[in-house]
Amino acid sequence: MAKPLTEETLAIVEATAPVVAAHVDQIVPCMYRRLLADPEIRALFNMSHQHGNSPQHKALAGALVAYASHIRTPGVLAEALERIAQKHTGLQILPEHYPHVGTALLGAVSEVLGEAATPEILAAWGEAYWFLADTLIAREEQIYSDAEAQKGGWRGWRRFKVVAKTPETPEITSFALRPVDGGPVLRHRPGQYLSFRFTPEADEEYRRNYSISSAPDGESYRITVKRESGGRISNWLHDKVEVGAEFDVAAPAGEFFLDPAGKREVVLLSGGVGVTPMLSMLESFGGGDLRIVSVHAARDETHHAMPETPRARAHESHVFYEVPTKDDLAQGVREGRVDPQWLIQISDPASADYFVCGPVGFMQAIVTGLKAANVPDARIHHEFFGPAAAQIG
Repeated sequence: MAKPLTEETLAIVEATAPVVAAHVDQIVPCMYRRLLADPEIRALFNMSHQHGNSPQHKALAGALVAYASHIRTPGVLAEALERIAQKHTGLQILPEHYPHVGTALLGAVSEVLGEAATPEILAAWGEAYWFLADTLIAREEQIYSDAEAQKGGWRGWRRFKVVAKTPETPEITSFALRPVDGGPVLRHRPGQYLSFRFTPEADEEYRRNYSISSAPDGESYRITVKRESGGRISNWLHDKVEVGAEFDVAAPAGEFFLDPAGKREVVLLSGGVGVTPMLSMLESFGGGDLRIVSVHAARDETHHAMPETPRARAHESHVFYEVPTKDDLAQGVREGRVDPQWLIQISDPASADYFVCGPVGFMQAIVTGLKAANVPDARIHHEFFGPAAAQIG
Protein backbone atom coordinates (compact mmCIF):
# COMPACT_ATOMS: atom_id res chain seq x y z
CA MET A 1 0.00 0.00 0.00
CA ALA A 2 1.24 3.50 -0.83
CA LYS A 3 2.56 5.43 2.16
CA PRO A 4 0.37 8.50 2.88
CA LEU A 5 1.92 11.82 1.92
CA THR A 6 3.03 14.11 4.72
CA GLU A 7 1.37 17.47 5.22
CA GLU A 8 4.66 19.16 4.35
CA THR A 9 4.80 17.33 1.02
CA LEU A 10 1.17 18.11 0.24
CA ALA A 11 1.73 21.81 0.94
CA ILE A 12 4.88 22.00 -1.22
CA VAL A 13 3.31 20.18 -4.18
CA GLU A 14 0.21 22.38 -3.98
CA ALA A 15 2.31 25.53 -3.80
CA THR A 16 4.57 24.57 -6.72
CA ALA A 17 1.93 22.96 -8.94
CA PRO A 18 1.25 26.24 -10.83
CA VAL A 19 4.96 26.65 -11.55
CA VAL A 20 5.28 23.09 -12.82
CA ALA A 21 2.11 23.54 -14.88
CA ALA A 22 3.53 26.68 -16.47
CA HIS A 23 6.64 24.78 -17.55
CA VAL A 24 5.14 21.34 -18.17
CA ASP A 25 5.54 21.60 -21.95
CA GLN A 26 9.29 21.84 -21.37
CA ILE A 27 9.48 19.33 -18.51
CA VAL A 28 7.77 16.44 -20.27
CA PRO A 29 9.93 16.39 -23.44
CA CYS A 30 12.99 16.72 -21.22
CA MET A 31 11.79 13.77 -19.16
CA TYR A 32 11.23 11.62 -22.24
CA ARG A 33 14.66 12.52 -23.61
CA ARG A 34 16.22 11.26 -20.39
CA LEU A 35 13.98 8.20 -20.19
CA LEU A 36 14.45 7.08 -23.77
CA ALA A 37 18.23 7.25 -23.50
CA ASP A 38 17.95 3.85 -21.79
CA PRO A 39 17.51 1.12 -24.47
CA GLU A 40 15.68 -1.17 -22.02
CA ILE A 41 13.10 1.52 -21.28
CA ARG A 42 12.89 2.75 -24.87
CA ALA A 43 11.57 -0.68 -25.96
CA LEU A 44 8.46 -0.09 -23.82
CA PHE A 45 7.39 2.95 -25.85
CA ASN A 46 5.84 3.42 -29.28
CA MET A 47 8.51 5.61 -30.83
CA SER A 48 6.07 6.95 -33.43
CA HIS A 49 4.55 8.94 -30.53
CA GLN A 50 7.87 10.58 -29.63
CA HIS A 51 7.93 13.76 -31.70
CA GLY A 52 7.68 17.49 -31.17
CA ASN A 53 3.90 17.68 -31.05
CA SER A 54 3.45 14.23 -29.54
CA PRO A 55 -0.03 13.37 -28.20
CA GLN A 56 1.74 11.11 -25.71
CA HIS A 57 3.72 14.07 -24.38
CA LYS A 58 0.56 16.16 -24.17
CA ALA A 59 -1.26 13.36 -22.38
CA LEU A 60 1.48 12.96 -19.79
CA ALA A 61 1.67 16.72 -19.30
CA GLY A 62 -2.06 16.83 -18.63
CA ALA A 63 -1.84 13.86 -16.26
CA LEU A 64 1.04 15.44 -14.34
CA VAL A 65 -0.82 18.71 -13.88
CA ALA A 66 -4.04 16.90 -12.93
CA TYR A 67 -2.24 14.81 -10.32
CA ALA A 68 -0.59 17.85 -8.75
CA SER A 69 -3.87 19.77 -8.79
CA HIS A 70 -5.69 16.91 -7.02
CA ILE A 71 -2.88 15.89 -4.70
CA ARG A 72 -5.25 15.96 -1.70
CA THR A 73 -8.12 14.24 -3.51
CA PRO A 74 -6.52 11.57 -5.72
CA GLY A 75 -9.78 9.61 -5.76
CA VAL A 76 -11.13 11.86 -8.51
CA LEU A 77 -8.42 10.43 -10.78
CA ALA A 78 -9.45 6.81 -10.18
CA GLU A 79 -10.77 6.25 -13.71
CA ALA A 80 -7.65 7.68 -15.33
CA LEU A 81 -5.39 5.65 -13.04
CA GLU A 82 -7.27 2.45 -13.89
CA ARG A 83 -6.80 3.15 -17.59
CA ILE A 84 -3.07 3.66 -17.03
CA ALA A 85 -2.75 0.50 -14.91
CA GLN A 86 -4.50 -1.57 -17.59
CA LYS A 87 -2.18 -0.21 -20.29
CA HIS A 88 0.84 -0.86 -18.11
CA THR A 89 -0.08 -4.50 -17.50
CA GLY A 90 -0.68 -5.04 -21.20
CA LEU A 91 2.77 -3.68 -21.97
CA GLN A 92 4.30 -5.61 -19.03
CA ILE A 93 5.42 -2.59 -17.04
CA LEU A 94 7.02 -3.95 -13.85
CA PRO A 95 8.00 -2.43 -10.49
CA GLU A 96 11.64 -2.21 -11.57
CA HIS A 97 10.70 0.20 -14.35
CA TYR A 98 9.33 2.85 -12.00
CA PRO A 99 12.68 4.13 -10.61
CA HIS A 100 13.75 4.99 -14.17
CA VAL A 101 10.66 7.15 -14.63
CA GLY A 102 11.07 8.85 -11.26
CA THR A 103 14.72 9.69 -11.92
CA ALA A 104 13.88 11.07 -15.36
CA LEU A 105 10.97 13.16 -14.03
CA LEU A 106 12.90 14.74 -11.16
CA GLY A 107 15.90 15.31 -13.40
CA ALA A 108 13.69 17.11 -15.91
CA VAL A 109 12.06 19.28 -13.22
CA SER A 110 15.51 20.22 -11.93
CA GLU A 111 16.86 20.96 -15.40
CA VAL A 112 13.91 23.11 -16.51
CA LEU A 113 13.30 25.01 -13.26
CA GLY A 114 16.97 25.44 -12.40
CA GLU A 115 17.67 27.01 -9.02
CA ALA A 116 13.94 27.31 -8.33
CA ALA A 117 13.88 23.52 -7.92
CA THR A 118 15.29 23.45 -4.40
CA PRO A 119 16.19 20.19 -2.65
CA GLU A 120 12.99 20.53 -0.57
CA ILE A 121 10.83 20.88 -3.68
CA LEU A 122 12.49 17.96 -5.44
CA ALA A 123 12.12 15.80 -2.32
CA ALA A 124 8.40 16.62 -2.11
CA TRP A 125 7.80 15.86 -5.77
CA GLY A 126 9.80 12.66 -5.39
CA GLU A 127 7.59 11.57 -2.49
CA ALA A 128 4.49 12.46 -4.48
CA TYR A 129 5.76 10.49 -7.46
CA TRP A 130 6.36 7.38 -5.36
CA PHE A 131 2.92 7.64 -3.78
CA LEU A 132 1.45 7.47 -7.29
CA ALA A 133 3.91 4.79 -8.39
CA ASP A 134 3.17 2.57 -5.40
CA THR A 135 -0.57 2.95 -6.03
CA LEU A 136 -0.13 1.84 -9.65
CA ILE A 137 2.27 -0.99 -8.75
CA ALA A 138 -0.25 -2.43 -6.27
CA ARG A 139 -3.14 -2.24 -8.76
CA GLU A 140 -1.02 -3.69 -11.56
CA GLU A 141 0.02 -6.65 -9.41
CA GLN A 142 -3.65 -7.33 -8.71
CA ILE A 143 -4.40 -7.31 -12.47
CA TYR A 144 -1.46 -9.63 -13.20
CA SER A 145 -2.53 -12.02 -10.42
CA ASP A 146 -6.19 -12.04 -11.45
CA ALA A 147 -5.31 -12.83 -15.08
CA GLU A 148 -2.96 -15.63 -14.03
CA ALA A 149 -5.55 -17.22 -11.74
CA GLN A 150 -8.31 -17.52 -14.36
CA LYS A 151 -8.79 -20.54 -16.59
CA GLY A 152 -6.56 -20.12 -19.63
CA GLY A 153 -4.88 -17.10 -18.05
CA TRP A 154 -1.19 -16.35 -17.76
CA ARG A 155 1.33 -13.86 -16.42
CA GLY A 156 4.02 -12.25 -18.54
CA TRP A 157 4.47 -13.13 -22.19
CA ARG A 158 2.98 -16.20 -23.87
CA ARG A 159 3.83 -17.40 -27.35
CA PHE A 160 1.03 -17.30 -29.95
CA LYS A 161 1.02 -18.18 -33.63
CA VAL A 162 -0.97 -16.80 -36.54
CA VAL A 163 -3.43 -19.45 -37.75
CA ALA A 164 -5.30 -17.28 -40.29
CA LYS A 165 -4.70 -13.97 -42.07
CA THR A 166 -7.75 -12.34 -43.69
CA PRO A 167 -7.74 -9.05 -45.67
CA GLU A 168 -10.87 -7.08 -44.73
CA THR A 169 -10.26 -3.93 -46.81
CA PRO A 170 -7.25 -2.68 -48.81
CA GLU A 171 -5.81 -1.28 -45.56
CA ILE A 172 -7.30 -3.47 -42.80
CA THR A 173 -6.37 -7.12 -42.13
CA SER A 174 -7.45 -9.62 -39.47
CA PHE A 175 -5.11 -12.11 -37.78
CA ALA A 176 -6.43 -15.17 -35.89
CA LEU A 177 -4.13 -16.32 -33.08
CA ARG A 178 -3.76 -19.50 -31.03
CA PRO A 179 -1.25 -20.29 -28.27
CA VAL A 180 1.76 -22.33 -29.34
CA ASP A 181 1.43 -24.49 -26.21
CA GLY A 182 -2.02 -25.64 -27.38
CA GLY A 183 -3.69 -24.76 -24.08
CA PRO A 184 -6.87 -22.75 -23.46
CA VAL A 185 -6.87 -18.96 -23.38
CA LEU A 186 -8.44 -16.52 -20.96
CA ARG A 187 -11.93 -15.47 -22.03
CA HIS A 188 -11.56 -11.74 -22.56
CA ARG A 189 -14.22 -9.15 -21.78
CA PRO A 190 -15.66 -7.97 -25.11
CA GLY A 191 -13.91 -4.69 -25.95
CA GLN A 192 -10.54 -5.49 -24.35
CA TYR A 193 -7.21 -5.59 -26.18
CA LEU A 194 -4.10 -7.73 -26.44
CA SER A 195 -0.57 -6.40 -26.09
CA PHE A 196 2.28 -7.76 -28.19
CA ARG A 197 6.06 -7.85 -28.18
CA PHE A 198 7.20 -7.87 -31.79
CA THR A 199 10.74 -8.45 -33.08
CA PRO A 200 10.70 -7.79 -36.84
CA GLU A 201 14.49 -7.91 -36.83
CA ALA A 202 16.92 -9.44 -34.36
CA ASP A 203 17.95 -6.05 -32.97
CA GLU A 204 14.43 -4.60 -32.79
CA GLU A 205 11.67 -4.79 -30.19
CA TYR A 206 8.28 -3.10 -30.35
CA ARG A 207 5.29 -3.29 -28.02
CA ARG A 208 1.81 -2.57 -29.34
CA ASN A 209 -1.85 -2.90 -28.27
CA TYR A 210 -4.58 -4.17 -30.60
CA SER A 211 -8.25 -4.62 -29.75
CA ILE A 212 -9.65 -8.13 -29.88
CA SER A 213 -12.24 -8.22 -32.67
CA SER A 214 -13.83 -11.59 -31.84
CA ALA A 215 -16.08 -12.96 -29.12
CA PRO A 216 -14.40 -14.96 -26.33
CA ASP A 217 -14.23 -18.69 -27.08
CA GLY A 218 -11.54 -19.91 -24.68
CA GLU A 219 -9.36 -21.13 -27.58
CA SER A 220 -8.23 -18.22 -29.75
CA TYR A 221 -8.23 -14.48 -30.37
CA ARG A 222 -8.57 -12.30 -33.45
CA ILE A 223 -7.11 -8.85 -33.96
CA THR A 224 -7.90 -6.53 -36.86
CA VAL A 225 -5.13 -4.09 -37.82
CA LYS A 226 -5.13 -1.00 -40.02
CA ARG A 227 -2.07 -0.22 -42.13
CA GLU A 228 -0.79 3.17 -40.98
CA SER A 229 1.28 5.40 -43.22
CA GLY A 230 4.85 5.08 -42.01
CA GLY A 231 3.82 2.60 -39.30
CA ARG A 232 6.72 0.24 -38.69
CA ILE A 233 4.64 -2.54 -37.17
CA SER A 234 1.34 -2.20 -39.03
CA ASN A 235 3.12 -2.33 -42.39
CA TRP A 236 5.25 -5.27 -41.25
CA LEU A 237 2.15 -7.14 -40.14
CA HIS A 238 0.43 -6.52 -43.46
CA ASP A 239 3.42 -7.17 -45.74
CA LYS A 240 5.61 -9.73 -43.97
CA VAL A 241 3.62 -11.68 -41.38
CA GLU A 242 1.96 -14.84 -42.66
CA VAL A 243 0.23 -17.90 -41.19
CA GLY A 244 2.66 -19.70 -38.89
CA ALA A 245 4.38 -16.56 -37.57
CA GLU A 246 4.79 -16.39 -33.80
CA PHE A 247 4.60 -13.48 -31.32
CA ASP A 248 4.81 -12.85 -27.59
CA VAL A 249 1.38 -11.86 -26.24
CA ALA A 250 0.26 -10.54 -22.85
CA ALA A 251 -3.09 -11.46 -21.30
CA PRO A 252 -6.16 -9.41 -22.35
CA ALA A 253 -6.43 -6.05 -20.59
CA GLY A 254 -8.41 -2.84 -20.71
CA GLU A 255 -11.23 -1.09 -18.83
CA PHE A 256 -13.25 -0.49 -22.03
CA PHE A 257 -15.59 -3.47 -22.32
CA LEU A 258 -19.30 -4.26 -22.46
CA ASP A 259 -20.89 -5.86 -19.42
CA PRO A 260 -24.61 -6.27 -20.23
CA ALA A 261 -25.67 -6.47 -16.58
CA GLY A 262 -28.13 -3.70 -15.73
CA LYS A 263 -28.16 -2.22 -19.23
CA ARG A 264 -31.31 -1.69 -21.31
CA GLU A 265 -29.88 -0.21 -24.50
CA VAL A 266 -26.34 0.03 -25.86
CA VAL A 267 -25.24 2.26 -28.73
CA LEU A 268 -21.95 1.26 -30.37
CA LEU A 269 -20.34 4.22 -32.15
CA SER A 270 -17.27 3.52 -34.26
CA GLY A 271 -15.16 5.27 -36.84
CA GLY A 272 -12.78 3.45 -39.22
CA VAL A 273 -10.79 0.67 -37.56
CA GLY A 274 -12.43 1.69 -34.27
CA VAL A 275 -15.04 -0.92 -35.17
CA THR A 276 -12.75 -3.70 -33.87
CA PRO A 277 -13.83 -3.77 -30.18
CA MET A 278 -17.44 -3.29 -31.28
CA LEU A 279 -17.23 -6.50 -33.33
CA SER A 280 -16.28 -8.39 -30.18
CA MET A 281 -19.25 -6.87 -28.35
CA LEU A 282 -21.65 -7.67 -31.20
CA GLU A 283 -20.43 -11.24 -31.60
CA SER A 284 -20.81 -11.73 -27.84
CA PHE A 285 -24.19 -10.11 -27.14
CA GLY A 286 -25.81 -9.25 -30.47
CA GLY A 287 -29.19 -10.79 -31.18
CA GLY A 288 -30.01 -11.28 -27.49
CA ASP A 289 -32.27 -9.49 -25.06
CA LEU A 290 -30.00 -6.44 -24.80
CA ARG A 291 -30.97 -3.86 -27.41
CA ILE A 292 -27.85 -2.94 -29.41
CA VAL A 293 -27.70 -0.11 -31.94
CA SER A 294 -24.61 0.01 -34.20
CA VAL A 295 -23.47 3.26 -35.80
CA HIS A 296 -20.34 3.16 -37.95
CA ALA A 297 -18.58 5.86 -39.98
CA ALA A 298 -16.13 5.12 -42.80
CA ARG A 299 -14.64 6.89 -45.77
CA ASP A 300 -16.60 4.76 -48.24
CA GLU A 301 -17.68 1.19 -48.93
CA THR A 302 -14.15 0.13 -49.89
CA HIS A 303 -12.85 1.19 -46.47
CA HIS A 304 -15.74 -0.29 -44.47
CA ALA A 305 -14.38 -3.33 -42.64
CA MET A 306 -16.53 -6.33 -41.74
CA PRO A 307 -19.98 -4.71 -42.27
CA GLU A 308 -21.82 -8.03 -42.13
CA THR A 309 -21.48 -8.43 -38.35
CA PRO A 310 -23.38 -5.25 -37.35
CA ARG A 311 -26.03 -5.94 -39.98
CA ALA A 312 -26.60 -9.45 -38.67
CA ARG A 313 -26.18 -8.95 -34.91
CA ALA A 314 -27.39 -5.41 -34.05
CA HIS A 315 -31.06 -4.55 -33.56
CA GLU A 316 -30.39 -1.45 -35.65
CA SER A 317 -27.38 -0.79 -37.90
CA HIS A 318 -26.60 2.66 -39.29
CA VAL A 319 -23.73 3.50 -41.64
CA PHE A 320 -22.21 6.87 -42.57
CA TYR A 321 -19.86 7.33 -45.53
CA GLU A 322 -17.96 10.51 -46.26
CA VAL A 323 -18.23 9.75 -49.98
CA PRO A 324 -21.30 7.54 -50.59
CA THR A 325 -22.39 6.46 -54.06
CA LYS A 326 -25.96 6.71 -55.31
CA ASP A 327 -26.33 2.97 -54.67
CA ASP A 328 -25.08 3.46 -51.10
CA LEU A 329 -27.66 6.17 -50.47
CA ALA A 330 -30.39 4.03 -52.01
CA GLN A 331 -29.50 1.26 -49.54
CA GLY A 332 -29.83 3.55 -46.54
CA VAL A 333 -26.24 4.75 -46.07
CA ARG A 334 -26.07 8.29 -44.73
CA GLU A 335 -23.70 10.91 -46.08
CA GLY A 336 -21.26 12.88 -43.94
CA ARG A 337 -20.41 12.54 -40.29
CA VAL A 338 -22.37 11.26 -37.31
CA ASP A 339 -24.40 14.08 -35.76
CA PRO A 340 -24.70 13.77 -31.95
CA GLN A 341 -28.17 15.34 -32.13
CA TRP A 342 -29.25 12.58 -34.52
CA LEU A 343 -27.89 10.04 -32.02
CA ILE A 344 -30.19 11.41 -29.35
CA GLN A 345 -33.14 10.98 -31.70
CA ILE A 346 -32.45 7.29 -32.42
CA SER A 347 -31.66 6.29 -28.83
CA ASP A 348 -32.86 7.00 -25.32
CA PRO A 349 -30.35 9.37 -23.66
CA ALA A 350 -32.09 8.80 -20.33
CA SER A 351 -31.10 5.13 -20.19
CA ALA A 352 -28.74 4.18 -23.04
CA ASP A 353 -25.04 3.43 -22.63
CA TYR A 354 -22.81 4.77 -25.40
CA PHE A 355 -19.56 3.04 -26.41
CA VAL A 356 -17.29 5.13 -28.64
CA CYS A 357 -14.12 4.14 -30.47
CA GLY A 358 -12.31 5.67 -33.44
CA PRO A 359 -10.06 8.57 -34.42
CA VAL A 360 -9.61 11.21 -31.72
CA GLY A 361 -11.53 13.88 -33.64
CA PHE A 362 -14.47 11.51 -34.14
CA MET A 363 -14.60 10.64 -30.46
CA GLN A 364 -14.23 14.23 -29.29
CA ALA A 365 -17.21 15.28 -31.41
CA ILE A 366 -19.37 12.38 -30.22
CA VAL A 367 -18.46 12.61 -26.53
CA THR A 368 -18.86 16.40 -26.47
CA GLY A 369 -22.25 16.10 -28.16
CA LEU A 370 -23.47 13.43 -25.77
CA LYS A 371 -22.42 15.46 -22.75
CA ALA A 372 -24.19 18.51 -24.20
CA ALA A 373 -27.33 16.35 -24.35
CA ASN A 374 -26.90 15.68 -20.59
CA VAL A 375 -25.89 12.04 -20.96
CA PRO A 376 -24.10 11.23 -17.67
CA ASP A 377 -20.35 10.59 -17.87
CA ALA A 378 -20.91 7.15 -16.33
CA ARG A 379 -22.84 6.07 -19.44
CA ILE A 380 -20.29 7.35 -21.97
CA HIS A 381 -17.52 4.81 -22.49
CA HIS A 382 -14.66 5.40 -24.89
CA GLU A 383 -11.56 3.64 -26.16
CA PHE A 384 -8.90 5.09 -28.38
CA PHE A 385 -5.79 4.04 -30.25
CA GLY A 386 -2.98 6.10 -28.80
CA PRO A 387 -1.09 7.12 -25.65
CA ALA A 388 -2.24 5.56 -22.41
CA ALA A 389 -3.13 8.77 -20.61
CA ALA A 390 -4.90 10.63 -23.42
CA GLN A 391 -8.11 12.36 -22.38
CA ILE A 392 -11.27 12.71 -24.43
CA GLY A 393 -14.14 15.09 -23.76
